[in-house]
Amino acid sequence: MKESKQIRLQKFIADCGITSRRKAEDLIVTGRVTVNGDIVKELGTKVDPSTDAVLVDGKIADLGAVEKIYMVMNKPRGVMTTVNDPEGRKTVIDLCKEISERIYPVGRLDYLSEGLLLMTNDGELANEIIHPSSNIIKVYEVKVFGSVTESILKTLRNGVHIDGVKVAPKSVRVIGQLPTKTWLEFRIAEGKNREIRRMCEAAELTVDKLRRVAIGGLAVEGISPGNYRLLSKKQLKNAIGLGVKHDEPKEYFSTKKSISLKKKGAQPGTAADDSTFQKFRKDSYFESLKNIAETKKIKAKKEREESYKEREAAHQKRVNKKKKRAHKKFLEQKHNHVEFVKN
Repeated sequence: MKESKQIRLQKFIADCGITSRRKAEDLIVTGRVTVNGDIVKELGTKVDPSTDAVLVDGKIADLGAVEKIYMVMNKPRGVMTTVNDPEGRKTVIDLCKEISERIYPVGRLDYLSEGLLLMTNDGELANEIIHPSSNIIKVYEVKVFGSVTESILKTLRNGVHIDGVKVAPKSVRVIGQLPTKTWLEFRIAEGKNREIRRMCEAAELTVDKLRRVAIGGLAVEGISPGNYRLLSKKQLKNAIGLGVKHDEPKEYFSTKKSISLKKKGAQPGTAADDSTFQKFRKDSYFESLKNIAETKKIKAKKEREESYKEREAAHQKRVNKKKKRAHKKFLEQKHNHVEFVKN
């Protein structure tokens, strides 16, 4: 007699493509999952996929009913990395409505971040990608306000304290210098929630743009913002470097050259750790943009009013000149008429 193969309930839900394993655990503990008609809230529960009936939010979870989807997306800025948004903002799902299967993001990119995002309904693979034990290197390009000096770069490389824990990137380098901003490249292994933004803020830096360019050996190159590419499971794992034995984790290396601050130095201007730039941080970003837009609006209105006054004054000046010429001509004609009558 063939033994039944039981697996953990959260793994089964993830394998059905309903959501990731971690989110499946939330569904279980909140009472949204039933097994054979009974609500199950214990995470240690095991099920037999061949005999047990599992429902999530009243819908049957079926391993055989789902086509596995593996998507590589270039998430644009200003799009939520979620399946739905209570505030009605655009989500990554809105960018791939033609995909009929239910898929979900692997990891996160916050609202103001952009770049490489994986989406799938393969919960097992999603968990493998995001789990720290996989040691997958993620590469980000970050534009910060101001000039990054050698001392600032040293602070980032040495690591900063976040919530009492020291956090440091695998590496960080300068890849671009603009008149008032600096491009940095970060390489990190774990990728905790908002890790790079928080590292920058701990070093008194303010992020202007943040984009993820690679996960392992998989790069976003060739995919325009808002678009995506579908891969097979094998292609995705090979590109990232999962399931392949390497002495070192598979990594993406940009062709952009490092800028040596020791040789070239920081560009002239305000240092990147100046408090002036803090008004552009994420928590006050939209308020700052609103204030800037309002200031520009007031300035533009004032300029329009001044321009109108100048045009009106010039017009009035022309009218007055015309009146004077007409009056002068009238006086000359009147004088000539009097002379004619006398004669």
